[in-house]
Amino acid sequence: MKKIGILFGQEGSFPPAFVERVNMKTGGKDIMAEFVKMDKVIQGEPSGYDVVIDRISQDVPFYRAWLKNAALTGTAVVNNPFWWSADEKFFNNALATKIGVAVPNTVLLPSHQLPPETSDNSFRNLAYPLDWDGIFSYIGWPAFFKPFAGGGWKNVYKLHNPEEFFRAYSETGQLVMMLQEEVTFDMYFRCYSIDQRNVRIMPYEPRHPYHLRYQTEWQAPREILQKVEEGVLTLNQYLGYDLNTVEFAIRDGAPLAIDFCNPAPDAEVASVGQANFEWVVEAVSDMAIRKAREHQPGRDNLSWGKFLQAAVTKRSLGDLA
Repeated sequence: MKKIGILFGQEGSFPPAFVERVNMKTGGKDIMAEFVKMDKVIQGEPSGYDVVIDRISQDVPFYRAWLKNAALTGTAVVNNPFWWSADEKFFNNALATKIGVAVPNTVLLPSHQLPPETSDNSFRNLAYPLDWDGIFSYIGWPAFFKPFAGGGWKNVYKLHNPEEFFRAYSETGQLVMMLQEEVTFDMYFRCYSIDQRNVRIMPYEPRHPYHLRYQTEWQAPREILQKVEEGVLTLNQYLGYDLNTVEFAIRDGAPLAIDFCNPAPDAEVASVGQANFEWVVEAVSDMAIRKAREHQPGRDNLSWGKFLQAAVTKRSLGDLA
């Protein structure tokens, strides 16, 4: 019997619906799903699961370490805990510029305060002052100022001029931040990406209160929706995420990827709505069952994106030369 586990925190609707859907599809004959159970974690010992859907390790370092140990012993973890640990939003934007997906102008900035156990000497390679005129000219105003690694809309500022920027910068402490141009959009979509092959494009209005953001309709031409879907697939195939959401703003008919580092995206029925909820439960269940059936003990069962695969291939070819 192959086992699929879901690791989660405060979610109320998605985890039980996922477990029920998997068990309904398989009939409990060769594959069964359950909430993950662990009572000890021994180095190098198998987790007991062929597949684990991770919904919480971004907030619980203990779980992230457990998942890495599980992956090392053959569990197919969604999403790959090694890549998720290394990934952040600024890198994603930089990668997008290399794979043909349009993104807003963005710059990375050092933390306003020195990190722990560092001094001014630790930053001798950094020019003082930074080229603020060049940065502000490239970004323009208004602009959004936010942590480079994300954080659920915490420490996010909308700024209108340099004075507001420097005041906000002084409040960010040791956070590494990025400054990004504001995109005035005509339409906006939030898209589920499942298994690097299935996409659900959802009309979304980020300017509405949180509980009303999915309650909107945009009349988008077919060619725009096709470009959005292609962008979603390209980003997730390069990043290697099997479960993610990508947000696209449409400006003058052109999609720009705004946010695409959400490897534990909201899937609660109360916020995404019944139709979107049913779709994501079905898609994630099908993915988990497929991964369980394809699982091979003792091998790497993780997903690795094209970016890393290309780097490994290039390195291997270099070794052979």
